[in-house]
Amino acid sequence: MELNTIKDAFDRVAKRQKLFSSKSQEVVDQVGHEIEQALAKIQASNDPLSPIDLKSILTELKLKLNTMDPLHQLEGLQKERNINLSKYPKLLEKSFNPDISKAYRNVDFDFHIVNQILASHFYRQGLFDLGDCLINEAGEPEAIAIRSHFLEMYQILEALKVKNLEPALNWITANREKLKQNGSTLELKLHRLQFLEIIQKGTKGDALSYARTYLSPFASLHMNEFQKLVVCIIWVGKLDSCPHAELMAPAHWEEFTVELTQHFCSLVGQSSPSPLSVAIAAGIEGLPTLLKLANVMAAKKQEWLAIKQLPVPVELGKEFQFHSIFVCPVSRDQCSEENPPMLMPCLHVLCKQSIMKLSKSSSRIFKCPYCPTEASAAQCRQLYF
Repeated sequence: MELNTIKDAFDRVAKRQKLFSSKSQEVVDQVGHEIEQALAKIQASNDPLSPIDLKSILTELKLKLNTMDPLHQLEGLQKERNINLSKYPKLLEKSFNPDISKAYRNVDFDFHIVNQILASHFYRQGLFDLGDCLINEAGEPEAIAIRSHFLEMYQILEALKVKNLEPALNWITANREKLKQNGSTLELKLHRLQFLEIIQKGTKGDALSYARTYLSPFASLHMNEFQKLVVCIIWVGKLDSCPHAELMAPAHWEEFTVELTQHFCSLVGQSSPSPLSVAIAAGIEGLPTLLKLANVMAAKKQEWLAIKQLPVPVELGKEFQFHSIFVCPVSRDQCSEENPPMLMPCLHVLCKQSIMKLSKSSSRIFKCPYCPTEASAAQCRQLYF
């Protein structure tokens, strides 16, 4: 749905409102200034050495206020503001259908699955009391099995918000082997974040000790990044001049949080985005087509709810396309839990066994069969369908 027109109209209304507020304050300040000057003259009239006619002061004030005509100025400003403001609701009504229920169709939902999706969504959001209430009232006791996983994830994410990495480190350590199989570099990224915190708040000695203990084990596979981090030790106390200052950007914490959430959900057999969020987002994207089709059928006096299949396709983005079966284009084998699909850095996908064979035959570094990109098995990420 095109929203640029609505955004432009909103910006015009907001700009006019700011101008109205600014100009109105100027008028009020002018009136206040003239009144304060008149009061100052009246107070000065108490001086017997310089008597002043009070009537002339008030007459002069009235003349100035009439010349300014503040009421007329404010009315003019408000009229201009109201013109833009009155057009905006009309544009909204024209752009958005106020009755989206026209696109409603009777669908036989599996309420058992729907209840599980809702409870899972609440747990993902940290709304554990609400999820428990839903499970109890819906009679879905088996859905509570996922609660402990999301409770652990929520505690880790809450700790990350205050830059406490200990819960995340405990989870990564406990799942180190599984994460390695997925080609994850979470442990390195976690120690990188902690190391950079020491660089910013600690001493060179603390940073060097941490690098030797926690970063050196990753040096052989990630030498380039390891060298950048070690160089930062030289710039302790003058980080503004550090050539790798971008490593300390707050965005790295957000990226780590997103990646950890993805891996956590994968290891517990859940999709990274909430199924409820995905369903709603897909519905929003397809809603304009469904509303248009419902209106066309109503104009032709055809029953919208009676059709068994939509006569037109509902186009959705790639993020809403899911595949339960993947066949490796190299080995021609169908992927499974033991032989999952792996995403290469160039975004081509092969099965795990094919990648392992290619990496072994090419001294761990191999070229993608479909493009000139080179990679290692450790750089490939496991996908879940």
